[in-house]
Amino acid sequence: MARIVMKFGGTSVADLDRIHNVARHVKREVDHGHEVAVVVSAMAGKTNELVGWVENMPKKAGANTPFYDAREYDTIVASGEQVTSGLLAIALQSMGIDARSWQGWQIPIRTDKAHGAARINEIDGSLLVKRLGNGQVAVVSGFQGVGPDNRIATLGRGGSDTSAVAIAAAVGADRCDIYTDVDGVYTTDPRVDPTARRLARISYEEMLEMASLGAKVLQVRSVELAMVQGVRTFVRSSFDDPEAPGMSDIDNLPGTLICDEDEIVEQQVVTGIAYTKDEAQISLRRVADRPGVAAAIFGPLAEGNINVDMIVQNISEDGSTTDMTFTVPSGDLARALSILNNNKDNLGIDTVQSEAGMVKVSVIGIGMRSHAGVAATAFKALSEKGINIRAITTSEIKISILIDGPYAELAVRTLHSVYGLANQ
Repeated sequence: MARIVMKFGGTSVADLDRIHNVARHVKREVDHGHEVAVVVSAMAGKTNELVGWVENMPKKAGANTPFYDAREYDTIVASGEQVTSGLLAIALQSMGIDARSWQGWQIPIRTDKAHGAARINEIDGSLLVKRLGNGQVAVVSGFQGVGPDNRIATLGRGGSDTSAVAIAAAVGADRCDIYTDVDGVYTTDPRVDPTARRLARISYEEMLEMASLGAKVLQVRSVELAMVQGVRTFVRSSFDDPEAPGMSDIDNLPGTLICDEDEIVEQQVVTGIAYTKDEAQISLRRVADRPGVAAAIFGPLAEGNINVDMIVQNISEDGSTTDMTFTVPSGDLARALSILNNNKDNLGIDTVQSEAGMVKVSVIGIGMRSHAGVAATAFKALSEKGINIRAITTSEIKISILIDGPYAELAVRTLHSVYGLANQ
């Protein structure tokens, strides 16, 4: 017998038929003798509907933008998960399974005071553990907890993944199963390269890079938490046969296990290729080279909540000026340029140049730590395809390359092939 947490996203619980399908998945694990907690999202589209209701409420007198109390916002948008948890509990009860729904405040899941984007501070899992030990299935509303003000606090979009991993850590689960509309993590986006193959296992670090660089399978926060807490996480499809083997047959299941790298026996040098569209490049020419200039440039951008990514700096031959090139999301380009141009004279910037429509393509793999020539292979392959590289950044397990948008798919397919990642 094992203790597992199962998480089902919005598409998995989109209607009553799918909720009953989820119940069959849960019943399979219960019939295997496992202790089971389930974390659910709102039904597909419901959170967007609830947010729309809030944003379409009348404005506060004199306000130019929609006004709402963040605490009331959380009260409203958290109701989607509450409905799903109750419906699933009823479905399980109809199958003769002892089940009850739980809201975040009942566990309790305690968060900070940042309503709408709260972070989990602690979870007291003792009551859940007791109920699980008595054979009861806990159906938990994801995405929510209780803040210091004793009000409902939501964790931000995608927060149900984070809820599931946090609960798995709190109850000492053997594994956290994330059920979604795909059957695992692939070496790249199968829509871009049909030869992409599903990975049986991937390390926490690699998955964190993949998630932060465009892979939509898991939210970054949930992967970070799984890595810190050591929660083995299994990604699989909720549309698989509910009668398929249960937890004890993990190595024979379609899906991807996210785990410590020590669990991966044969680690490839490169694990996957990720990409992020809609990047914008900003170049600052002939910036006065003096101590503190970088802080003076990037400080105001940070204050404007603009995320700066790739940064490249070139010092002039005489050392008096420097050129700086960096990227920001295309949606933030106009604001970034406004901030920079407003401070241009004070910062000693001669020229500000920009270009939208860039794409960042990344090569990821923990095997890169002990192998040379990985970057050279990428540069040569792209060169042979006539793809110009705008900027390069590297880390211990990642190489990121900025290229022109129209070459995105060609670059992904080229790198996926040159590292031997194609499905054989």
